[in-house]
Amino acid sequence: MSEEPDTQGAWIRRWRSLRLMVGTAFRASPRHAVLYFGSAVAQSVATLGFAYALKILIDAGAGRDLGRGVGAAAAIAVLGGCISLSSVLGAMVQVRLAEATGFLLDQRLMTMTAGVAGLEHHERPDYLNEITLLREQRQRLAYGIGAISQTLGVAVQAVGTLGLLASIHPALLLLPLSGIPGFFAEQRSETLRRDADNLAAEKRRRVANYFELGTTPGPAKEIRIFGLGDEFFRRRADLTEENRRLMVGAFAKATALAFGGSVVFGLGFAAALWLVVDRALRGELAPGDVVLAFTLGAQVNVQVGTTVGAFQWFVQTLDTARRYLWLIDYAAASQARLAGDRPAPATIADGIEFEGVHFTYPGTTEPVLADVNLRIPAGSVVAVVGDNGAGKSTLVKLLARFYEPTAGRVLVDGIPLSRISPEEWRSVCSAGFQDFAKFELLAREAVGVGALTDIDDSSAVADALQRAGGGELPGSWTAGLETQLGVTFDGGVELSGGQWQKVALGRAMMRTAPLVLVLDEPTSALDAETEHALFERYAAATRRTAAGVGGVTVVVSHRFSTVRMADVIVVVDGGRIVEAGSHHELMSNGGLYAELYELQASSYR
Repeated sequence: MSEEPDTQGAWIRRWRSLRLMVGTAFRASPRHAVLYFGSAVAQSVATLGFAYALKILIDAGAGRDLGRGVGAAAAIAVLGGCISLSSVLGAMVQVRLAEATGFLLDQRLMTMTAGVAGLEHHERPDYLNEITLLREQRQRLAYGIGAISQTLGVAVQAVGTLGLLASIHPALLLLPLSGIPGFFAEQRSETLRRDADNLAAEKRRRVANYFELGTTPGPAKEIRIFGLGDEFFRRRADLTEENRRLMVGAFAKATALAFGGSVVFGLGFAAALWLVVDRALRGELAPGDVVLAFTLGAQVNVQVGTTVGAFQWFVQTLDTARRYLWLIDYAAASQARLAGDRPAPATIADGIEFEGVHFTYPGTTEPVLADVNLRIPAGSVVAVVGDNGAGKSTLVKLLARFYEPTAGRVLVDGIPLSRISPEEWRSVCSAGFQDFAKFELLAREAVGVGALTDIDDSSAVADALQRAGGGELPGSWTAGLETQLGVTFDGGVELSGGQWQKVALGRAMMRTAPLVLVLDEPTSALDAETEHALFERYAAATRRTAAGVGGVTVVVSHRFSTVRMADVIVVVDGGRIVEAGSHHELMSNGGLYAELYELQASSYR
């Protein structure tokens, strides 16, 4: 599951999982947690009292003891009411407690997932499988306290039941032993089901992916033009059938084991009842003892089933808690690995340097970058060009500390970037990406999240949109910057690809003087003329602020007419920097840049 060695013992992991469940419930809602545990214990005690009061009532009737019979009947009525009340109260409290616990757990899950400093985990199959199962099963944690509460109630009832059985005849203490095979059979059954569930995790992710492809607007045009609907449906159906066969096989084995356990208990129960009836016919036991034995025997059967159910529930919850703890440990290890001991600089005085940098994506063996040496002077505009897959975007991901170099280092004014906290470093950076997010928020918020301190400042948001070339957008929306973007929510407006891109660029412009502005093909949906005008503005803004903070702008683009304005143009090919210089210098060299520039220019002639 994890590449890191597992040094914790199974019992330590279970103890941590138990602490997580109980601790989260009591932190989420202490009052409801106490009520929930209390109702479980009260119901168990009342159930035992009810059975014993019934014995007294039968004996009183047989002995014609009216006073004792009336007292027993009153006790039965009161205890029956307590059983019903504690059951209803427990169910109501469980819902409230689960809501509070689920909300707290979801908050933590979001915080942990977003809090992992890098992006490496999004490309690790083990992480993706774990997070998929955790998303699907996270409600188990919210309701997992029920398994503990139920187990506590069963334990209280089991102790009382053993005492009452012993009071009838010591041999009846053997009755619960007949439930042990069923307990272990159910335990094995749960293991089979859980293993099948784990094996099916990746297939479920693929099933969900095909469903998303077939029901979301993004892929709709290509699905129709290429006739992919039936193909995706077939693949989804095949994967679903594979999962069904896997789960049915596991459930069939589990059912057979459960049946065998039930047969063993049934034989034990029959033997116990024969013993009690035989002793009663000999006059050694009172009629009430027979009724009590029948009642307790039935309760033992229920207790075994409840114990098995609670145990299954508990094991499932522990398994989900283990995934949750795995994520906690993964996030903590990631933070520790990427943590820096220095704050981000206020300015860049000299520049940023890539020194012998190599990089290979997690889970792959082919290097994406190899022996990259590059200097980005303070206050400069740098353009990165090259064919698809050359390593351009990877270069800027390393600059943003989304990943750490496999070898080599990145320096900022001579200080290793790895020593600067990722959060601190990103607080002085800004970026616009080709695969930008479409935040379906109010327009003001969708842009303003680029600088959370100014998210409520409509003037700052409007200025950012203006610098991004989207100054006309608010005027075209019914409620201006307070317009809901996207059609997911009522009153929302759908934007074109170019409009969404301008909103994303507006986010990048919210930070007015970043030390690093990364523009990774953020204008691919815009025409060449608009892109050129935008980059001219970005370059001019960078040079204006250079004297103040020494900020740099790094532009990744396929359009050579745009990048020619950069101070330094870096040509990447096969993961290596093959050329670097100004447009004039590179054209004079007649190398790869000149070849690609002329090739692209000829298409416009």
